[in-house]
Amino acid sequence: MNELQRYLVEEAVEDYEEGRLTRREALKAIAGVTGAMLATHILEAHAQSALAAKAPSGSAPLVAPDDPSIVAGVAEFPGEGARLAGYLARPSQPGRFPIVLVCHQNRGLTRHIEDVTRRLAKAGYVGLAVDLLSREGGTAKHDFYAIPGIIGKAAPARHVQDFQSGLAYAKSQPFARGDRVGMVGFCVGGGVTWRVAAAVPELRAAVPFYGVPVQEADVPKIGAAVLAIYAGRDDRVNQNIPAIESAMQKHGKTFRKIVYPEVNHDFHNNTGDRYNAEAAKAAWSEALAWFGKYL
Repeated sequence: MNELQRYLVEEAVEDYEEGRLTRREALKAIAGVTGAMLATHILEAHAQSALAAKAPSGSAPLVAPDDPSIVAGVAEFPGEGARLAGYLARPSQPGRFPIVLVCHQNRGLTRHIEDVTRRLAKAGYVGLAVDLLSREGGTAKHDFYAIPGIIGKAAPARHVQDFQSGLAYAKSQPFARGDRVGMVGFCVGGGVTWRVAAAVPELRAAVPFYGVPVQEADVPKIGAAVLAIYAGRDDRVNQNIPAIESAMQKHGKTFRKIVYPEVNHDFHNNTGDRYNAEAAKAAWSEALAWFGKYL
């Protein structure tokens, strides 16, 4: 398994142990990455208990789709050998604005990620969230619990390429500034954000939320200023902090980390059961300040 696949498997096991997935849902998520036989072995080896799962709630968006200060909707654009889809939001007033790419969690392009993209538009950016399941028909066409496996089967390089295609599309829009580009991602999307930062020279700022970072060999290729945001109780992801912090310092990269104590993985997601309003608000303010400084 590659690093992103391992991340998806470990997240499914953790969700099962904490009662956020049923055994059947966890097996489905893991099998999508590893195959059915190995999925059973992994779950039996690591899981300790299973309670009823809790699907994402219907929390109201923080920025409504019809907010008059923005223009938002579905976007389609050419990708490498495929037609890709996403969600584009921008300020409604005339002008040209910096671009911020958005990478979703392991559940695909959800309403929450659309809301995050609108929040960026509200703050004065052209936000573009790419649906990493575009080649499989899009997020909406798949069972919620099967999506992690679909994402995990694709090579990380494909995800990076899709964001490169998304960026080319965003740069072609008359309201976008192609010389000011940033990116934010959550969970597995945080890991993708690290990889895009190492592959796309135009990226000036990156904010990965609780994402698995790149290996040190890829750090010299990062040109973006990176603000890495973590949850204090997220031991599985946080074990990567010392190595990436050391590597970024060693290679003279602009790097800052923020760890919010007493909150868990996915604390920023206001549609999930780990949402922490205080930490989420603080982290988003830090992200916007980072983009404001470097874009």
